[in-house]
Amino acid sequence: MSLQSVADVRSALDEHNYLASDGLATAVFLAMSLNRPLLLEGEAGVGKTELAKVLATIRNSELIRLQCYEGIDAAQAMYDWDYSRQLLHLRTVEATGEASSLGADKLEGQLYSEKFLIRRALLRAIDQHQGVSPVLLIDEIDRADDEFEAYLLEVLSDFQITIPELGTYKATTPPLVVLTSNRTRDVHDALKRRCLYHWVEHPDFEREVEIVRRRVPKVNETLARQVSAAVEALRKMQLYKPPGVAETIDWATAWADSACANLMNQSFKQHSAPFSNIAKTTSEFVTTVSPFSLNKPLSEGCTTTNDDCNSSIAGPQYGGGVRACFAWCRLGRSARFCDCFRQCNRATRSRKSRRRLLGRTFNFGSQARRHPDI
Repeated sequence: MSLQSVADVRSALDEHNYLASDGLATAVFLAMSLNRPLLLEGEAGVGKTELAKVLATIRNSELIRLQCYEGIDAAQAMYDWDYSRQLLHLRTVEATGEASSLGADKLEGQLYSEKFLIRRALLRAIDQHQGVSPVLLIDEIDRADDEFEAYLLEVLSDFQITIPELGTYKATTPPLVVLTSNRTRDVHDALKRRCLYHWVEHPDFEREVEIVRRRVPKVNETLARQVSAAVEALRKMQLYKPPGVAETIDWATAWADSACANLMNQSFKQHSAPFSNIAKTTSEFVTTVSPFSLNKPLSEGCTTTNDDCNSSIAGPQYGGGVRACFAWCRLGRSARFCDCFRQCNRATRSRKSRRRLLGRTFNFGSQARRHPDI
């Protein structure tokens, strides 16, 4: 399929039920036009891997996937030698008496020929001479080690792989390379400079509703909107791992299935009491801290005194003492702490107990407890 513009790319993705934003469609078009690798970063479940699969379908080409993991090296990603077959060939030559007539150089040439070469994902993507060039998906590159990123530099810059025993393999038609990262660690700049970069955001509400309707046709619009609204609310709670589009689709699929829906209803009734307690505790906390504005400076945001730490409402809420004072002072979002915290700290500190808070080291006494947000 010929994709001559960003609109063509977006239309082709839309035909395969992948609703891309304008920015993502532009990044894909530039990657295909400039023969540059495309690095996609974003939260898990936003559709990075799915994009590579859809692109392979659109191009009617093979999808070659390399799943990265900690400890992966060139032997698992590029090429390896079939040592068992090499050993079998060597013993066969020795048994037939051909070893003496061949000589060491010829025998070595036979052992390290393409006959015994195991082509891994990267070499398969580079050494393609027929049909449309494949789509190479290097999935979750952030899980790999720094050394493996160095291996990729030659592949991504020149689309070639050098094997010392056989020479250099160079792609006649470069593959479309898509790298994905969940940003569990930063990818090195040397690798980023060889790629076009795009951050994949969670879709907006209307687009997510449309995604659910397309991926789960038996879900009506009302249920799709309810599920999407619930997931959007969960994302605003700033969870450690916010749910992605994949979780939205799974949840909608479960609600569309009558057996799964009944199971979830039973589970909700069983666990509704603990959730109510959590909501009640959360509302009490919000009510407690409501007089303090997160945007105010520290002098305005924290008005507690040393006595307030143990006698005011902060005392029973956070356990009193330094812990209570720190919880209140933290609302000011300042790099320093108020006099109240310093006084409480001096009163209870111990030289044996040290913890590092917000880039500073403070002494805590035995009565102090660590705030859960630190």
